[in-house]
Amino acid sequence: MRVVLERVSVAAVTVRKETVGQIESGYLLLVGFTHADTDEITAKMAQKIANFRIMDDENGKMNKTISDLGGKILAVPQFTLYADTSGRRPGFMDAAPPSQAKGLFDSFVFQLNSQNLQVETGTFGAFMTVESKNEGPLTLYLEM
Repeated sequence: MRVVLERVSVAAVTVRKETVGQIESGYLLLVGFTHADTDEITAKMAQKIANFRIMDDENGKMNKTISDLGGKILAVPQFTLYADTSGRRPGFMDAAPPSQAKGLFDSFVFQLNSQNLQVETGTFGAFMTVESKNEGPLTLYLEM
């Protein structure tokens, strides 16, 4: 499982010009899965993200969690995180097949919600437009 986490002041995802998910002050998560991923891995990743201390405290230091500040999450499925870019055209053999990835994405969102986080999502399998304002900028690559 791979996640690109951006700390954002605002983020939104649209499908066919309709906003399907939108947040202010929180994390934009681009989420990809491979064949070996399981529900246990999604649970560990959700716990890590919920307890990751990368939100600023009153002194501007990264000491707070998203849960501490009531922040929100916009999770967007993105199979391209498992692209093989060794050639001139990316290959996606390492990405989980859509049926498996959809179940894992749903499991991940459920696990985030169980951490008392408010989660908006993109639409699995749709062509999406994602907009965000990165704070910091702070972008992290997480893998389990």
